[in-house]
Amino acid sequence: MDQLLEVKIGCLAGLLVVTLICGLIPAQVRWFQSNMARGKHRRILSFIGCFAAGVFLGACIMHMVADALGDIQEELKKRRQQVSTSQGGGTRRKASEDDLRMYPFGELVISAGFFLVFLIESVVLHCCPKAVHSHGDHNTEEDHKDPPESHSSFRAFVLFLSLSFHSVFEGLAIGVQKQETAAIQLCLAVLIHKAIVVFSLALKLVQSGTPARWRLLYLVVFALMSPAGIGVGIGVSLYNSDGTSLAQALLEGVAAGTFLYVTFLEILPYELRSHESPLTKFFFIGLGFSIMAIIAIWA
Repeated sequence: MDQLLEVKIGCLAGLLVVTLICGLIPAQVRWFQSNMARGKHRRILSFIGCFAAGVFLGACIMHMVADALGDIQEELKKRRQQVSTSQGGGTRRKASEDDLRMYPFGELVISAGFFLVFLIESVVLHCCPKAVHSHGDHNTEEDHKDPPESHSSFRAFVLFLSLSFHSVFEGLAIGVQKQETAAIQLCLAVLIHKAIVVFSLALKLVQSGTPARWRLLYLVVFALMSPAGIGVGIGVSLYNSDGTSLAQALLEGVAAGTFLYVTFLEILPYELRSHESPLTKFFFIGLGFSIMAIIAIWA
């Protein structure tokens, strides 16, 4: 077997195992169950939740949005060059291309993903108002204030879906690498990223009140996404075909928009409504974001 192929298969197996292990910790360890939290235990869980919120914010801006914008612009640039080469020069055509180059197509695609989830959630809430629910399990012995609204099960599902979709492209990037060193470096960056994100995802699924069997299904499917992407990337590298690259970039942009919606309208507001110290919450959110920003150097 080719050594590069062996490295990619090793990356596939490593991502699968590590993601499953990290994802099962909040779901299986009772200490992370929010309905058990009291006093100091509840505050620690709140700070972990703020850290997870920072992780999602960093993953959203530094990874998903940045990757989507870069890929969309790259694909549009390739196609403009192909059109220019096939049709020849021309002042009017050149001015038109400059106008198109200035138009924020990537931002438009991401916005479309944002409004897509907004529309779907609005329809769901219109047809079934109880789709967003709240729990009273955040009260403590010494704090009798009204608890913050719990995570929506629908939004938890959208969070899982958008993260899973992005994971496919992370795996795809590993699968198409042409050198063993590059594949290993990228895999290590994705491995750290996935380990933190899947832990945070599992924590949010627990907080949203998602039934145990569905949490397990979500985590297993999420764990399979990057390995599936690696498999697709291996196939693409073998056949050297990029005919669907623009469609992939556009889909990644839509996924980034959906994640943008969940991050800013669900995750951050929920954590900021808790009753702990605002400066301490800021610290943990900033810490989570900083880790994702550092990972972006290598990813």
